[in-house]
Amino acid sequence: MKVSKGKGPVRKEKKEVLKPVVEDRKVGKRKAAIEADKSRRKLAKNAKLGKKDPNKPKRPASAFFVFLEEFRTIYKQEHPNVKAVSAVGKAGGEKWKSMSHAEKAPYESKAAKRKSEYEKLMKAYNNKEEDTDDEEEEVAEKSKPIVKDDEEEESGEEDDEEEDDDDDED
Repeated sequence: MKVSKGKGPVRKEKKEVLKPVVEDRKVGKRKAAIEADKSRRKLAKNAKLGKKDPNKPKRPASAFFVFLEEFRTIYKQEHPNVKAVSAVGKAGGEKWKSMSHAEKAPYESKAAKRKSEYEKLMKAYNNKEEDTDDEEEEVAEKSKPIVKDDEEEESGEEDDEEEDDDDDED
């Protein structure tokens, strides 16, 4: 037997149950408006980040990536037909997981050396950046003209008169 979908009382009860109460839903908000608000937040976040400085030192590679640099050349020699980068990465990852701590030690020492060099470069970069900020502020202060408006001078005279009046009252 087929059950027909009709306008029976059971159907009406389901509609009443599924309708959200007006208090529960956001009044006047549409889905598109909410999504537009989210996209505005992303744009604002990106604007806050600002432009990247091309002179800033690059972060050093981790021990795994130092290992991958060497592994990549070996893998390409053994498998010249494989062109996919993902295949090299997967094979490198499996090899790295199977290596012991003693085998990983030279790569970790290279990574530590690179990291110490990076930290030195970052200190120099940050000091240089602070110096340029200070110079920019000094230039900005020097370039401001020192001009007093007539209104400022008049208001200054009025303040002196008011102070004199206060002295007389005592």
